[in-house]
Amino acid sequence: MKELKKLFTPLSNISSKLYVVLVVVCCAIAIGLWQIFAVGGLIPTPGKIAESILKILRSNNFYDNLFISLTLTIKGMGYSIVIALLICYLSLIPFFNPLAKFIIKCRYLTLTGLIFLFTLLTSNGHNLKMSLLIFGIVPFFVTSFLSIIDAVNEQEYELCKTLRMGSWQTLWEVVIVGRLDQVLEVLRQNFAIAWMMITMVEGLSMSEGGLGTMLIKSNKYIDLGTVFAILFIIFGIGVCFDFLLKKIRFWLFPYTRLQIRK
Repeated sequence: MKELKKLFTPLSNISSKLYVVLVVVCCAIAIGLWQIFAVGGLIPTPGKIAESILKILRSNNFYDNLFISLTLTIKGMGYSIVIALLICYLSLIPFFNPLAKFIIKCRYLTLTGLIFLFTLLTSNGHNLKMSLLIFGIVPFFVTSFLSIIDAVNEQEYELCKTLRMGSWQTLWEVVIVGRLDQVLEVLRQNFAIAWMMITMVEGLSMSEGGLGTMLIKSNKYIDLGTVFAILFIIFGIGVCFDFLLKKIRFWLFPYTRLQIRK
């Protein structure tokens, strides 16, 4: 009873076993309600979606499209994080600071009105998708990285001065090396943005395939069972990558476990 009481008490910590039970119960209730209210309606039932998922997973075409989407996402993330880190590190030089501030404001630009411009600037469909993906991710990366830099304690800079370090060495020790673990955390948090955008950019050029192409074709023929199945697969892959990146961060930087509230 004491453990159950904690479920409804603010700022309480529950055991991992109880948390797993709670998740299972919530999922079971959600699936049950979905099954009840979806019967006879337009929305497919969980059973039909499960059948569609199994059908998709048995298809060789699915794995080809999955590889294409993952390759595009990882490549776009790689380019984006390099560009964002370069901009953020340069922002500590006053001459480049306005550029970083401007890129932060680009979060409010919609890609819809810029697709035609990017089409003119790129030579093929692949470059178009990559450009849109990078343009959509970089402002959020820069925003997160700059918030990390702004949160650096002034005493760390003062300590470097005491140790007779120059400006460039201080930048290297405090900002670049000293915040690598947080860079990986930002990468994990913003991977969701890239994974969410991938279906949209793949819909602009379907010649290469991808999960976005599968989703759009199924949606075109109102095959909602397949549409929901692909959405669940995309969701599951995203959750797996989030878990994997979190474990990689703990492995590379074990001290980050101490920063997590137990």
